[in-house]
Amino acid sequence: MTMQVKDVTSNQSSFMRPLVMDFSHDKKVWDLKYQYMFGKSILVAPVTEAQYTPEETEDNWLDEAAVDFTTKKESQVYLPAGSRWYDFWTNEIFNGGKEIVKETSIDIIPLYIKAGTILPVGPEVQYATEKNWDNLELRIYEGADGEFTLYEDENDNYNYEKGIYSTITFSWNDADKKLTISSREGSFPGMLKERNFNIVRVGKNRATGMETVDKFDKVVNYSGEKVEVQF
Repeated sequence: MTMQVKDVTSNQSSFMRPLVMDFSHDKKVWDLKYQYMFGKSILVAPVTEAQYTPEETEDNWLDEAAVDFTTKKESQVYLPAGSRWYDFWTNEIFNGGKEIVKETSIDIIPLYIKAGTILPVGPEVQYATEKNWDNLELRIYEGADGEFTLYEDENDNYNYEKGIYSTITFSWNDADKKLTISSREGSFPGMLKERNFNIVRVGKNRATGMETVDKFDKVVNYSGEKVEVQF
């Protein structure tokens, strides 16, 4: 669980954030109706109009045989000023403050990751405790300093309200190319006392979209003490 969840429950924050919350200096985002931030690092640009069929068909009947759903389409996306942005699906990098055209398909929604993001990627699970998160992948989107806090608790009770949880803060120094993993703060019953953090520096054709990463830049065995990782 990330600190974003903790912010929502304890600090009245929001998962889905209109762009003006984080980019109020950019007047072009003030009236954007559909784009939003998921957390503070992921920009979502939903495709809100049908791209393959008319909104309404004669007699409300769709002749699927006449529709080629493999055809590539296009969608307009505005990237807020003041940041650089990675296309989540390709890792192509764009400067903010401009509108771009994103090629889309039936299974692609435009997603952009803000430079400086440390993005955790956990195992595929149907519920929180299905698998241990003892090999957590961390994707670093370079280009700015960044910070991310990993928050964890018992998952199935309200003991976190009594301070029974743990946090680990990750800080990326872009100029020095150094990741600092802080000492763990707090504890809770069943906490992973030792684990691996599999670190990936995102790049072209590397850690794109939902692909599985087999080779990591660094693997850090973490037991709760501060670690500095130099690249």
